[in-house]
Amino acid sequence: MTFTDNKEFVNPVKEMMLTSRETAVDYMMPLGLHHIFASGHHYGPEPWGDYQGGRPDWSPVYYHKADANGVGFDRTKTGSNAVSQYFSPLNNIYGNIETCPENLILWFHHVPWNYQMKDGKTLWEELCFKYDTGVKNVREYQKTWDKMEGYVDAERFQQVQSKLKIQSKDAVWWKDACLLYFQTFSKMPIPYEIERPIHELEDLKKIKLDLKHHN
Repeated sequence: MTFTDNKEFVNPVKEMMLTSRETAVDYMMPLGLHHIFASGHHYGPEPWGDYQGGRPDWSPVYYHKADANGVGFDRTKTGSNAVSQYFSPLNNIYGNIETCPENLILWFHHVPWNYQMKDGKTLWEELCFKYDTGVKNVREYQKTWDKMEGYVDAERFQQVQSKLKIQSKDAVWWKDACLLYFQTFSKMPIPYEIERPIHELEDLKKIKLDLKHHN
C-alpha cells in the first residue's frame, strides 16, 4: 500500500506476495526436498552435487538420496530416526508414509518413484507437476505485475518487472535441472501435459554462476 489503497492494485499484489513462498518451493525443492542448491552461492540448482572429501551433509546427494528405487531421505525409526526428535503425535504422523503431509514426504521418507500420491499421481508425476506449477505461477506473477503499471512509478515498476523476468528464467532453470537429473534415476517420461525442458542436463551441469548479474 506504499503505492495506492485501490483494491485493483492491493488485492492482486497481496495475492502475489502471499503465494510467492510456496511458488518458490514448487520450482526449487517441492515435496520436502531440501539442500539441492549449488555449493558456495546456494543460488541455482545442483542436485547432482557430490562433494568428495567434504562433509557428507553438505552435499545435495546426501539429502535427496535418489536411486533407481525412489527419492528422499529415510528419517523414520528404521532410517536415521531423526523423526524421534518430535513429540507424539507428530513423530508418528511424520514417521508413517501414509499420514506424513505430502509437502514433507521426501524429507522423512525414501519414496518409490511409482508410489501413489493422494491425488492419484505417482510420486514422479507429482514431482514433475510441482516443478511445472512453480514455473506457471511465476509467469502469472509477471502478467499480474504488468497490469499494475498505472499504479506504480516507472522506476520501481521496471525494477520489479526485471526481477520477475529473472525469477521466471530461474524457475525454468531449476525445473529443467531437477527433472532431467532425477529422470536419470526414475527412467520415467516427463508427463506430456507439462512444458518440455528447454535445456540439456550436461549443459546445466557446466553452469558456473556469476552472481554480479543476479544481485
